[in-house]
Amino acid sequence: MFTEELLRQCCVSFSVIMPRVSELSLDVRCKAEGFWSAAEVWIKKPHVVNKRLCGVKESEYEAVCSEDLGSCLARLTGTHGHELSELFPFIHVYTVDSGIKAEESWCVGVRTIIPKVEPNCNGNVYKEVIVKDLIGQAVTFLPIEETREGHVNLKKSNIYKIQLEENTDECVLRLHALSPDQWFSDGVAYPKLSWLTAELLPKLARWAIENKSSEFKSTLSLIPVEKYSVLYQQLKNKYKEMVKVWPEVTDPEKFVFEDVAIATYLLVLWAEERAEKGVTSRQSFVDLGCGNGLLVHILNNEGHPGKGIDVRKRKIWDLYGPNTHLEEKAITPSASFLFPETDWLIGNHSDELTPWIPVIAARSSYSCRYFVLPCCFFDFCGKYQRRHCKKTQYREYIDFISEVSGACGFQTDEDCLRIPSTKRVCLIGRSRSYEEPEGELAEARRTDYIRGRQVSYTSFTNVTQKDHSRHNHHGDGQEIPEPGSEWGSGFQPREKTETVRNCAALPRDLVDGVVLKVARALLELTAEAGEEGKNSSWKDTNNWHAGGEKSSLSIREVAELLDQSTLQTLKKECGGLQTLLKNSHQVFRVEGGRVHIRDWRNGGPVRVNSKPKSQTSGALKTRLCWFHTHHPHGCPLSTEDCLFAHGEDDLRPSTRPLKKLRS
Repeated sequence: MFTEELLRQCCVSFSVIMPRVSELSLDVRCKAEGFWSAAEVWIKKPHVVNKRLCGVKESEYEAVCSEDLGSCLARLTGTHGHELSELFPFIHVYTVDSGIKAEESWCVGVRTIIPKVEPNCNGNVYKEVIVKDLIGQAVTFLPIEETREGHVNLKKSNIYKIQLEENTDECVLRLHALSPDQWFSDGVAYPKLSWLTAELLPKLARWAIENKSSEFKSTLSLIPVEKYSVLYQQLKNKYKEMVKVWPEVTDPEKFVFEDVAIATYLLVLWAEERAEKGVTSRQSFVDLGCGNGLLVHILNNEGHPGKGIDVRKRKIWDLYGPNTHLEEKAITPSASFLFPETDWLIGNHSDELTPWIPVIAARSSYSCRYFVLPCCFFDFCGKYQRRHCKKTQYREYIDFISEVSGACGFQTDEDCLRIPSTKRVCLIGRSRSYEEPEGELAEARRTDYIRGRQVSYTSFTNVTQKDHSRHNHHGDGQEIPEPGSEWGSGFQPREKTETVRNCAALPRDLVDGVVLKVARALLELTAEAGEEGKNSSWKDTNNWHAGGEKSSLSIREVAELLDQSTLQTLKKECGGLQTLLKNSHQVFRVEGGRVHIRDWRNGGPVRVNSKPKSQTSGALKTRLCWFHTHHPHGCPLSTEDCLFAHGEDDLRPSTRPLKKLRS
C-alpha cells in the first residue's frame, strides 16, 4: 500500500494561482462554489475546451460515504484489493470538517467520452469514473476502457485530480497526475498532460472566479449526444460538396454546415420519437419560411416526406432536383395554411412567422408537433417590443415564444443546438397539456391569448408613438381583426422581392460624392498635422500621406460634413453612413468608430507576387484605383503592385468564374 511519502515521489502536480477578485470579503463557501461550477463545465461539457470531442454521456451520480467508497470504485473500475488500495492516498484528501455529512462526502459517477472522430479501431468505449471529494474540494478522473466483451480495464497511467487549495493569502488550483512519466495521449480521448496544464487549468481558474451560470440549457440536452456525433459526421461528409456549388451571396460554409447540424438534430430527435412510440414510418414535415431550402433537401434525401415553403425562390433551389419539394408562396396564418396531415412544422430562422408556428401547429391537428429556432424578434403583429429590462433581449424573446407555445396547449421543451450562430436555442412542442376532447376549450384560450397580444401590442406602439387616435391599429397601420374574423389578418408577410438596404443599391454619384468629401476632409487633417509637426506638407509629392493615427474623424464628425438630404437617404439603409464607409474599404479604414485613410502599403495582401485572394478570385484590375485618380500624390503603389487599375488602359474585364448549377 502506498505511503504518503511514496505518493509524493510518484505523482506530480501543476498549479495555477486563482486570479484575485475585486470583492475581498469573498468567503470560503463562495470560492468552493466557483470551483465546483468550473469543474462541472469540464465534467459535463469538455467539448467547449477540447474541440476534438463531441461531448459526454453521464450516468447517474450516487452519494457514497467513506466506508463504501472502496466497494463502489471496485465495481466501476474493475480493480480489487492491493490494486485499489494504491489509489486511496491519491484520491483521498484529508481536510478539516466542513460541516458536510459523512454519508454525503463523496459523489461518484461515470462519463462516456464521445469523440468527433473515433480515435482508434479497436472498438473500445472510453469512459472515466468521476470521484468528487466534496470535503476536500477535489475531483479525480479514473480512465477506464470497456471492451466489446464488456471487460473493464483501469488506465492507471492517465489518472489525474483537480483540487482547490486555500490558505489565508491565496487560492491555488492544482492538477495532480499519478504517473506523469507513463502518461499516454492520443490527442482526442486522452489529451496531452501539457495540454491539461497549459490550456485546461487556466480556464478552470478563470471560470471559478467568474462562476457564471448560463441562462440557457447545455447543448443537445434532449437527444443522445453519441448518436448525434456519428450522424453529424456522416451528413457532413455527404453534403460538404454543396459548399463548392453554392450560388447565393451568403457564406456557404456557415449555412451548409449549420443546416447539416439542424438536420442532424431533427433526424436524431425523430428517430428517438419513433423508437419511443414503436413505429417505423418516418415523420412528415413542412418547413415554413424555408429560405435556401437546404434543410428540406437533406430531410427529403434522408427519407422524410415533406416540403418547404417560402415567399421567394432562391437560386440554389435549382440544384436540388425533383426529389426536394419546395414551393414559392407567401404564407399568411389562416385556415388556408393549416397542415392536418403533417407530423411536424419547422421554423428555422422563420422571422415574422416564428410566433405563429405553435399556433398553426396547434390548429392543424391534435397530433401536429413543431420545432422553431427563433432568430429575429417578432410578435404576432410586428416587431417584438421589450418588456423586461432585467433579461437579455434574446432570453426574453425565447421566453415569449415559450409562453405562446404554452398558451397554444403545448408542453414545451428547450434545447441548445451546436451551430455556428449566436441564435441557437430551439423550442420544441411534442405533446399537449390537454386531452383531445378538450380541444374547443383549448382553442378558446388560444384565441383569447392571441387577441390579447394584438391589443397589447397596439396599446404599446400607440403610447411609444404618442398616437392618441381612437382607431385600433397596430404598427403597420392595419386594423386588429374582430373576434370571429380571419385569425391571421393582422400578419404582414415579407415582400416577394428582397429590398437591398446595405448601401449597395445607392446611386453611384451619391456614394462617390460622400467618399470624395470625407477623403478630402481627412487629407486636410493630414495637412494640418504636417504643418504643426513641421514635416513635409501633404502637397510635397515626395512623401505620400495617409495621415497618422491622429488624422481621423469620428462617425459623428463625418456626418457633420454631409447635408441633411444625404443623411436622410443613408438613414434608410442598414448601418447608414458607417456601412457606406466600410463598403468603401479601398479608400477608408473604419476602426473603433473612427475613419482613416487606408494606406495599402501597410496591412493586408497587396503585392502581386504574394498572390492575394483578390487576384486568385479573378478580381485583379477589374476596378479603377481611387487613389490613382483622386489622391494628390496618386497611388502609393506601382502599377504592377496595385490590385486596382491605374487608368482605363490598365482596366481588365472580370474573370471571376461563374458558379455552374447542376440540374
